[in-house]
Amino acid sequence: MKVLLTGASGFVGSHILDVLCEREVPTVLLLRNSSSRRFIEPHLPRVELRFGSLEDSASLKNALGGVTHVVHCAGIIKARHRSEFDRINVGGTRRIVEAVNAHRPGVRRLVYISSVAAGGPGTSSAPMLESNEPRPVSAYGRSKLASELEVSRACSAEYVIVRPAAVYGPRDTSFLSLFKAVNRGFAPRFGRHRQELNLVYVRDLAEIVVTLLSHDGAGGLTVNVACPEVVTGDQLCDSIAAVLGVRIRELTIPLGVVRLVCWIATAASAVTRSPSIIGLDKYRELTAPGWVCDTTRLTRELRLECPTRLQDGIQATAKWYREHGWV
Repeated sequence: MKVLLTGASGFVGSHILDVLCEREVPTVLLLRNSSSRRFIEPHLPRVELRFGSLEDSASLKNALGGVTHVVHCAGIIKARHRSEFDRINVGGTRRIVEAVNAHRPGVRRLVYISSVAAGGPGTSSAPMLESNEPRPVSAYGRSKLASELEVSRACSAEYVIVRPAAVYGPRDTSFLSLFKAVNRGFAPRFGRHRQELNLVYVRDLAEIVVTLLSHDGAGGLTVNVACPEVVTGDQLCDSIAAVLGVRIRELTIPLGVVRLVCWIATAASAVTRSPSIIGLDKYRELTAPGWVCDTTRLTRELRLECPTRLQDGIQATAKWYREHGWV
């Protein structure tokens, strides 16, 4: 096995690289010249670097030379306009699939990292199953669903589509703002709705992704990956506060205010030409009924699991944030 990994310089990708190197899997990284080396520097002597871009078909086809498996983790989670999601997430996946097809039969399997956002909301009473009709609520979610379709409809190699729940852990910046708010004594709540969700600790996700490269029963499947614990936002804040050793008070932000802030952020992003994680797209996700997914396929059919308990994952994340001066 020789694996090409895209998105290695990012949060999830860097943890997948950790696991690949620990398992001594020969690995090729597809990087841009501008890609950060911050989290992958220790592994660089043991991996092969090939430079290219998701927007450059020729560089992708060159990158796959001698490769037998691909993990496609690269993409964007924020954009100024939905066309950027389409260009990078959807177009990039299309070109990855074309490159895989051009290298058949050498490339045997593609593992694509999607998101539960592609499937849409779910609650504890009606969790999102992989077999449900997809109902994404955001431009990001729609781009991930469209990317899944690029894989399932056109890839001539075996493929596995992975839909992680909200991912947290060391190196993550998305949950960092919540940790900072709690560390200052605030537990933000958006409106009166108590949204349910499950999460996945990044190390658990990385272990599963690498295992799926060679799992005999996974070919052609879409798989939700999440910790079985279901929590509300309030419970998540309580867990973070317990780990950080702080007392918190609830800060309820009316949905009208949240929407206004998201609208302003969207407008500012268009003016400054700088994408923001806060925007109307995020508002639609924040006001969804919940983000709970069913993991029966993962646990019963594939016999895999996410073993890290939420409290333990938060403990490890907080420890890393503190050691690196992030909180």
